[in-house]
Amino acid sequence: MNTRDRDGEGRARNARPRDGLGRPLPYGAPGVERQPEGVVRSPAETLREAQRLLDAGMPFHAHEVFEDAWKSGPEASAPLWRGLAQLAVGLTHAARGNAVGGARLLRRGADGIEGLDGAAYGIDVPGLVRWAGELACRVEGAGPAVDAAREAPRLAGGLE
Repeated sequence: MNTRDRDGEGRARNARPRDGLGRPLPYGAPGVERQPEGVVRSPAETLREAQRLLDAGMPFHAHEVFEDAWKSGPEASAPLWRGLAQLAVGLTHAARGNAVGGARLLRRGADGIEGLDGAAYGIDVPGLVRWAGELACRVEGAGPAVDAAREAPRLAGGLE
């Protein structure tokens, strides 16, 4: 008998609850509600939801919002959303105390969005590239985990 957790379509999916940084918790433990997968949002909705999650110290969950945008949106905007997802995962690793992985993903995400035009969505690409580089350097030198909410970037102006 196969006892693997499955989603509604029968795909393997770990049903263990997760904390705000996406780490699995023991079955039955209270966790943070997971982001539903495959949600199609407008770019403005994507940015609002991702910023809310980042501000709450939940970059792992913000990465899932960006992942939906890159998979459901126009192919031309996929590199921007994918790069933003990598930045969120980099912040996740840094907050979990994985300095090497955090710095690597922050730089990969910054490299992925550098030079892209985020103006159509109000995304401050140069500011995010700068933020990611500075945080990557600090993470590598500091050692201990960072506070994800305190380090959350501002994706765009006027989101309030």
